[in-house]
Amino acid sequence: MHLTRFTDMGLRVLIYLARAGERRVPVTVAEVAAQFALPVNHLVKVVGHLARAGWVCATRGRNGGLRLAADAATLSVGAVLRELEGDSELVDCEGSGCRLSGDCQLRAALRSGMDAFYGAMDKVTLAHITHGDTGEKIVRMHRMFLDQDRAA
Repeated sequence: MHLTRFTDMGLRVLIYLARAGERRVPVTVAEVAAQFALPVNHLVKVVGHLARAGWVCATRGRNGGLRLAADAATLSVGAVLRELEGDSELVDCEGSGCRLSGDCQLRAALRSGMDAFYGAMDKVTLAHITHGDTGEKIVRMHRMFLDQDRAA
C-alpha cells in the first residue's frame, strides 16, 4: 500500500496541530507549509478536507488560523487514513476486465491485508504519534517559527 501525498500532508497537519496548538497561538497554513516545505495551495485543500471531517477548526482573518478540533487521545490514525485515502479495493477486478474475476483469491487476500493494516492503525492515536521526541520537536519548530515571525 502506498499513501497519497494528500494523506501524507493531512497527517502532517494533524501531527503539527496536536502539539503546536498547545500554546494557544493559532497555527497558519503558511506556517505548516513552511515547516514541511509543502505547497500552500495543496495544503489549503487538505486543511479544508480535515475541517469538513471535524478534526480541524479553521478560522479566517487577521487573528485566524488552525486549531485541532479533535481529541488527539481518541483520533485514530486508522480513521484519518480511511477518511483521506478511502476504503476502496486495492485492485479493481471488475473494472479491469480480468478474466479471473469471480474465481481469483487475490482480491480476498488483499482485502484481508488491508483489514489487518487498518486494524493496526486503529490502535494508534494522534496522541501516540505526537508523544515524546516527535512532540517536543514540533513544539520547538513552532517556537522557532513564532520567534522568526516576531523578529520580522
